[in-house]
Amino acid sequence: MPPGFPSSFWRQRPAVVGTIPSLTRYNGVMTSITRYILLQTLGPFLFVTATLTGVVWLTQSLRFLDLIINKGLSVGGFLYLTLLLLPGFLTVVLPIAGFIAVLYVYFRLDSDSELVVMRSAGLGPAALMGPAVMMATGVAALTYLLSLYLMPLGFRTFKDMQFVVRNNYASVLIQEGTFSNLIDGVTVYVRERRGGGDLRGILVHDSRDPKRPVTMMAEHGALIMSSDGPRFVMANGNRQELEPNRRQLSLLYFENYVLDLGHLAQSPSNRWREASERYIHELFDPGDTLDDINQADKLRAEGHRRIVLPLYAIVLAMIAVTSIIAGPSSRRGQLYRATIAAVFAVVFEIVGLVLLPLVEMAPSLAILMYLHVVIVAAGCIYLMGRRLSRRPPSNQFAEAGT
Repeated sequence: MPPGFPSSFWRQRPAVVGTIPSLTRYNGVMTSITRYILLQTLGPFLFVTATLTGVVWLTQSLRFLDLIINKGLSVGGFLYLTLLLLPGFLTVVLPIAGFIAVLYVYFRLDSDSELVVMRSAGLGPAALMGPAVMMATGVAALTYLLSLYLMPLGFRTFKDMQFVVRNNYASVLIQEGTFSNLIDGVTVYVRERRGGGDLRGILVHDSRDPKRPVTMMAEHGALIMSSDGPRFVMANGNRQELEPNRRQLSLLYFENYVLDLGHLAQSPSNRWREASERYIHELFDPGDTLDDINQADKLRAEGHRRIVLPLYAIVLAMIAVTSIIAGPSSRRGQLYRATIAAVFAVVFEIVGLVLLPLVEMAPSLAILMYLHVVIVAAGCIYLMGRRLSRRPPSNQFAEAGT
């Protein structure tokens, strides 16, 4: 018996062989073989997913370091912003991680002759491919959740927060103990910044009207966003204005004073939503604004991609299994078959990437995105059935020794 192969298989073999080819289900419960392969696949899948996600997240998050360096964003806020991008990364990473895990596990099962034992027990193509497809189906379901809901939610929140950070000058330009120019003609000094945007010891010099410069001082205040733009709200202070004609200084004490900074920033609600921020119904029914009309084909192409992309997990897993099982049973050819699987997987992904811009230019070609998945999956099933149908079970052990 090959090392690591579940011994319970041999105790169940008489009952299982009688139910071939549906080995993966016995009285509604997964058999030990299916559980064994699934558990073997889980570890590599989690490891590859964590590794690829970490690499992609790190490389992508470096693009937003300017939010810390130039915009005054806290490290916690930066981490939260970049974590919002994870669902988008995972929609791409999960199918690839599933492929690598399946290819690794089936390659090892073949190297240890465990697949030979399964074939000798009478397992057909469906039974051998079943555990990989079951795992890939779970990955596809998770990818659908990410693609249809969590990814647009994350990107939408990220873009809104990024927009506010980059346009909210309270967190960008106002620094403790320095004179900062909010906009041309408005200079601000703040003695201390506290949590919640509270500013202490404020001095504001407004020279937007050169003939009537104004200086304001206040004990505390805050820079807030309103529907009409940013407002500097100050409390317990005074307003000093020099009247140029009489060369006199007028002084006004106030409890609350609001300084209009004009259209220093826009509201995130007025921002056009990109394709990555939209839910599936918003992609197929973009809207009637000028930008929506101009980008309608691109948005609908993204909608088709959201539907097709999770299916890549199943197809890639089938490519991995087919390359290992449907190829010649020879130890000398194992590495060759694994290489062929990797090449076919890369070609499959490249074709998918090429189809997206084609569909954007010609929406009628959207059917190709679905045919791309169906044809490759059907080809894997055909190769599995063809190879195993002409290989007698009695010759399995003899072939494994070559």
